[in-house]
Amino acid sequence: MTTTPLAERSTAVAARATELSKVYGQGETQVVALDRVSVDFRQAEFTAIMGPSGSGKSTLMHCVAGLDSFSSGSVRIGETELGSLKDKQLTKLRRDKIGFIFQAFNLLPTLTALENITLPMDIAGRKPDKEWLHKVIEMIGLADRLSHRPSELSGGQQQRVAVARALASRPDIIFGDEPTGNLDSRAGAEVLGFLRNSVRELGQTVVMVTHDPVAAAYADRVIFLADGRVVDEVHAPTADAVLDRMKRFDAKGRTS
Repeated sequence: MTTTPLAERSTAVAARATELSKVYGQGETQVVALDRVSVDFRQAEFTAIMGPSGSGKSTLMHCVAGLDSFSSGSVRIGETELGSLKDKQLTKLRRDKIGFIFQAFNLLPTLTALENITLPMDIAGRKPDKEWLHKVIEMIGLADRLSHRPSELSGGQQQRVAVARALASRPDIIFGDEPTGNLDSRAGAEVLGFLRNSVRELGQTVVMVTHDPVAAAYADRVIFLADGRVVDEVHAPTADAVLDRMKRFDAKGRTS
């Protein structure tokens, strides 16, 4: 495993969590999902979040993405503090500044691929940047499928539409929650390649939760969580290095 020189990494921050905690329940039933987590997600960087089941990786992503509330600490998207926003303001920020890709494709079956891609902007009453939209469609390789409805597309093609939808509005940051979880290895590799290329060629910022070491190896950086805390971080990861790190988590779990 190699380490990317500091000079080659982006220093601008797309999102930041500071002393972030998320607690469920009270008393004997209390569960600490996040325990004072501080982490930056840099612009134009692809970050994977990994950890054992129950480590808090999905909770961290949901809190930073404004999909879930947090108990204490701070979350910023750019210069905007999420904790200070009212519901309508938070909805607007998610719509205008954040892209989402989930394990389920979440496409509307009655709309064409192109209509699904532009749907968030259509709802917001905004016209897409035609040049940017063309770049996104060319990158994901769906130019000849834009008039097809989801039922006429393979699973991999549907997830590529979902990737294009997340990219189309040129958000400040894209969050992916197990985006290849419903795909076979070939389709998953295609989607991960598109996400990596969106960072390298289009300057996007991507944060992805995954349990798959092969998927994590597409990222520039992997953050490891355990028991609600960030416990490790590696750059330029390989699948073998990530798998070895995850095995050490398992070993600790069996011996503790």
